[in-house]
Amino acid sequence: MLATGWSSRTFDRSAAALDNPDHVDIVIAAKPTITVPSISLEGDANGAPHLDPSVYAKQFTGRYEHRTVGGGVGHNLPQEAPRAFAEAVLDVCAQR
Repeated sequence: MLATGWSSRTFDRSAAALDNPDHVDIVIAAKPTITVPSISLEGDANGAPHLDPSVYAKQFTGRYEHRTVGGGVGHNLPQEAPRAFAEAVLDVCAQR
């Protein structure tokens, strides 16, 4: 199932951009510490495999909050829940 407004062409172009077998290994190996104020977002209907937020929370050494966005939201929050996404951006900017 494609997100609303996405064509098969857009999906194919996006998928091709992620065709990098080293991507996950690079990110996991680096385990960067995130020192700036941060808010992570998760849709309550995200069907993609993902870690529980408690697993990566320790990577945030600055002010950190996790928000689960309800209402059947998947993993494309800017498109599926633009208000919640914008509120998180504004809130994290206010923490600076």
